[in-house]
Parts: sequence; structure tokens; C-alpha cells
Amino acid sequence: MILFLAGTSDARELAIEIQHVGFQVLATVVTESAAKSLQDAKITTQIGRLTSTDMASLIIEKGFHAVVDASHPFAEEASKNALQAAKEANVPYIRYERESQRFQNEKLIMVRDYAEAAKLAATKRGVIMLTTGSKTLAIFAKELVGLENTRVIARMLPRIDNMEKCAQLGIEQKNIVAVQGPFSKELNKALYNQYGVTLMITKESGKVGSVDEKLEAALECGIETIMISRPDVDYKNVHSSFNLVIADIKKQLNEK
Repeated sequence: MILFLAGTSDARELAIEIQHVGFQVLATVVTESAAKSLQDAKITTQIGRLTSTDMASLIIEKGFHAVVDASHPFAEEASKNALQAAKEANVPYIRYERESQRFQNEKLIMVRDYAEAAKLAATKRGVIMLTTGSKTLAIFAKELVGLENTRVIARMLPRIDNMEKCAQLGIEQKNIVAVQGPFSKELNKALYNQYGVTLMITKESGKVGSVDEKLEAALECGIETIMISRPDVDYKNVHSSFNLVIADIKKQLNEK
């Protein structure tokens, strides 16, 4: 039985593949929508954030044989908890991560983290579109909301808690784009043009995260982009293909 950290579209497909080859999977997710997507594919799910202690207890209690971490590339805390839990419970840890892309153009600036992105954006001002999700919205709001000659457009999933967070942080409804992707290059261009965007902020989530469509659209519109690099986590055992993950699961479990 495999404890599986999910939450993205490619994670869902990997969970299906793992179960298809004969391993029972329990997927842990944070949101109801992520759970429904997995449940529709006949994957057993558990909803809620888990600490490393919670996860280790679950592994031991349910008798899991391995942990497969297919959480989002920016879910740094979840990955660290999974690494620690697998170590405490003495089971193999296997990481699936979308292959990293290398972007380079004259309108692109790479930064280390959200705080650096927010501070840099504050020096540029203008109409800034955030495509980094709601989790770190407060970091940007602190630097940008209320700043002279600056308008912040927050693009995020259409969830009630996201709308409430925007209200708390002073982001007006007219500045919220509440829609679920994926977004084509054409749709990105339409949104940039509709709001008169002069700066776009994103993160290096990989091709499945549609980063290339955002960047290509921004470049064609002459819009500068700030991109946040992936967190530096020492995974030890990481793969970027489903086949390699499944082969590693078989290898690890055969050795136990």
C-alpha cells in the first residue's frame, strides 16, 4: 500500500498509473476539489494537511510500504514533512517532480523567493498580475497594495476562501480574476490586454503548470515577467517520469 501526496493534475494521472499496475493507493490532498478529482478516478483519498508526525503515525498505523510524494513543486513544507515521516517510519521515499524548464528572454527576471519577487515588483509598479496562487498572496499585498501608481490583479482559483482572503488583504473585486486553468497562450494574452498588465509574476511550476503559455503570451505583449525559482529541497530520490517512479516503487518493495 502506497501513501501518495497529490494535488495536481499530473499527480492524479500518476496515482491512476500506480494503482493500475497493482499497488493500492491512499492519496492525501488539501482541498475538496482535489479529492473529488481523485475519487472520480477511484483513488481513495484523505483530506487535510499533515505534519511529519501525523504522516509517520499514519504510515505505521495503516502499514504503508512506501511514500510517493507527487505534491506541487512549490509545496516545500509538504515535501519536507513527507521526507521526515518516511525516515521516522522507516519506509522508502520516492519523489515525482515535473521536469524543470529553462527559460530565458530579455523580459524575464529570475528571483529566489516570493519576498524577493514582491520587493522587486514594488520598484517597478504599474499593473501587476499575480499568477502565484492565494497561499502567498499576503507577501505581495504587504508590498504592493496601496502603493502609488500600482494596481494588483490577483489571478487565482474561484474558491470562497480565496475571495475572503482578497477582501482581508485589500484587493478589490474588480482586481480579482477567479478562474481555473489551464490557460492557453491566447487566453493569457487576452487577460493581459484586458487589464493593461505591465508586469506578470509567476513561478517555475513546469510545463504541466502552463508556465510556457504565460511567458510566451507576456513576451508577445511586451510585458516583463518576474519568475520565482523552485525551492531547493534535497529530495535524495527524485524522478520526472511515471515509468521511473513505478520502477522505483517495484525495486524498493522487492528489496524490503
